[in-house]
Amino acid sequence: MATEYWFNTETHAVEEGRHSDWSKLMGPYPTREAAEHALARAKERTEAWDKEERESR
Repeated sequence: MATEYWFNTETHAVEEGRHSDWSKLMGPYPTREAAEHALARAKERTEAWDKEERESR
């Protein structure tokens, strides 16, 4: 089984395997690097969706 990485939104640390409560985690991600960029990627997606919504009005 492949290792999964999780981003902890409370501590801002990457966890190898799920150790914290699910409500504090983003993931799973296939690599540590992907998990490290979880917040930035989520922000990019949110901004893109917000822009699409504004443009569709």
